[in-house]
Amino acid sequence: MTIDPRHHHQPSWRKPVGMLAIVGLILAWAVMVGSLSGWIGSLPVWAQVPVYVVLGVVWIWLLPLKQLMRWMETGIWQKY
Repeated sequence: MTIDPRHHHQPSWRKPVGMLAIVGLILAWAVMVGSLSGWIGSLPVWAQVPVYVVLGVVWIWLLPLKQLMRWMETGIWQKY
């Protein structure tokens, strides 16, 4: 069985760059939330839980992860 050279897929440079960008964004968000830990730690425990839950969910909307993943796959960076 021979491999048709027309179907040979070259890996894109966008995937490793995008993965590094995602890790960098998550790391930056973790540092930002960690820098608030002194303030959050001064709150009562019943108030700390919702703050961490909100901060844990909000980053999904704030960081352009969906657009970044679309760019990694297609090379197009635009919001539909």
